[in-house]
Amino acid sequence: MKLKLGIPKGSLQDATVQLFAKAGFNIYVGARSYFPSIDDPEIECMLIRAQEMARYVSDGVLDAGLTGSDWIAEHELGDGTTGVLTSIAELVYAKQSYGTVRWVLAVPDDAPFSTPQDLAGATIATELVRVTRAYFARHQVEVKVEFSWGATEVKPPMLADAIVEATETGSTLRANRLRIIDTVMESSTQLVANRAALADPQKQTKLANLALLLKAAIEAQGRVGLMLNVQRADLDGVLALLPALQRPTISPLSDADWVAVNTIIEERTARDLIPRLKHARAHGIVEYPLNKIVL
Repeated sequence: MKLKLGIPKGSLQDATVQLFAKAGFNIYVGARSYFPSIDDPEIECMLIRAQEMARYVSDGVLDAGLTGSDWIAEHELGDGTTGVLTSIAELVYAKQSYGTVRWVLAVPDDAPFSTPQDLAGATIATELVRVTRAYFARHQVEVKVEFSWGATEVKPPMLADAIVEATETGSTLRANRLRIIDTVMESSTQLVANRAALADPQKQTKLANLALLLKAAIEAQGRVGLMLNVQRADLDGVLALLPALQRPTISPLSDADWVAVNTIIEERTARDLIPRLKHARAHGIVEYPLNKIVL
């Protein structure tokens, strides 16, 4: 059994390879090859642009792939058939962060536009053409939507009146003197598969296991483990300082007067928390990295 898996080429590629590494799968991408190697004999990888992933998974060229819900929507609003693709898991990561991406409607700072309705008759530049047309149709606003081959944010006001563009932080839009007037859609990365792959018990199991490990790697992002020893008499004071995923694990030590405490915390809080724990009479404090958290 070989699971044919599409890896998104382009802006998501590095983040995807890093995520797979944390999940326990090492992907090796050659400088000129579109067929990366992976240290799992049951998976065969292929690099495909995220914009085309839904098409090739739907057509059965690939069993499964990772792409954004934005490009799935774009595919299904075109020639694609709704319901052919099944989302196995939502994987909330992007090229710059572990979060969602917003497709926003943006206009020049000094433009007299405040709402979608103000853009009646305007030209809108975007890569997400079908979704943008559907958005303005819902608002009952007639506009001209033009496909943009890239560098969309530089087109207003000379080449377009407004744009619909993907953003994580909004910094590129602000740098080009654009302001957001509405969110067209939010998008997150999806692990999707076609019906034929899910009808194969071995591939279905492989996809479920892959989804479990990828989600566990995302869950661990930004978190660390913390373990320490403390005397029972000081335990309540230490526990009062500890946030936890569920609750700290407390284990007895060979000395009946002492216990070990193990918990998970946000990494950004460790630098403030560890001195406070020491002050509360915790001993042997160890902070350690986490690759996966399976909920």
